[in-house]
Amino acid sequence: MVDITTTYLGKKLRSPLVVSACPLSEKVENIKRMEDAGAGAVVLYSLFEEQIRREREAMQHYLLYGTESFAEALTYFPEPEEYHAGTEDYLKLIADAKASVNIPVIASLNGASLGGWTKFARKMEEAGADALELNVYYIPTNMNMTGEEVENTYIDILHAVKSAVQIPVAMKLSPFFSNMAYMAKRLDMGGANSLVLFNRFYQPDIDIETREVTPNVILSTPQAMRLPLTWVGILYGHIQADLAATSGIHTPTDVIKMLMAGANVTMMASALLRSGIDHLRVVEQGVRQWMEEHEYESVDQMRGSVSQINAEDPSAFERTQYMRALKTFHPRIAY
Repeated sequence: MVDITTTYLGKKLRSPLVVSACPLSEKVENIKRMEDAGAGAVVLYSLFEEQIRREREAMQHYLLYGTESFAEALTYFPEPEEYHAGTEDYLKLIADAKASVNIPVIASLNGASLGGWTKFARKMEEAGADALELNVYYIPTNMNMTGEEVENTYIDILHAVKSAVQIPVAMKLSPFFSNMAYMAKRLDMGGANSLVLFNRFYQPDIDIETREVTPNVILSTPQAMRLPLTWVGILYGHIQADLAATSGIHTPTDVIKMLMAGANVTMMASALLRSGIDHLRVVEQGVRQWMEEHEYESVDQMRGSVSQINAEDPSAFERTQYMRALKTFHPRIAY
């Protein structure tokens, strides 16, 4: 029997199949189904910075409304920042999930700026979260902001959260840095326990009839895995942080490729939204079958075997292979 266990964020997982943040994790019943289907861990759906900020502002308004008439009334209430109205449901989900499953439950915070919302990470830890994933969803549009200032935003958020909690912290980020390798190094040195590569930016559409910008959420396709595959392969062996691959992972083949590139875990959401939670069983069975056929005894034996540091041709991850690919491509269309 092949060994598909792996380690991620200091935990031993029964498999490298992790459910990434998505609406499926809003119910404990679904999280239990994920465990039964073979998930090694579950990342809960994201709690957004804006939610925490709005709820805090609303609570502050109602707690202080009218108290200017009676100064002593202020002593009846705790400080407003001690409240997290509405976020209690999220904390309850963490606690209920931890009581219902044996796999790690990873909380998710989604934000873009440094602020008091990062303190909520401590509440997540107190509720029982095994780790925390920070999804820094940040699209800088200020033309006067330098690349260094953008990078420092990520580092500052990481430091703020790391100072508030003892549990491991993963950074889920985009590839859009002037030097992704340098940014990975900075986050690694800044204490990130894992880098999750990559988040998928929301890209709006335009309704040409109403001439309005409209939401447009598109599930990933297997083709989307090439970008995280590239960077997992480049970073493996060069940083201490774990590597989690996400986006475009749909099949057993996708999982195997990511593990060979160097990923500790592979994260899935779109495939489960399309095919259902039980798709995890199909993927796990496929991974096991391939490993047996190719005489791999464990995931550890496979991990990083085709990363840049171990590849027979390290340039395959760089410009040389890009030129080779273009020169060897032959279109099927006759001109």
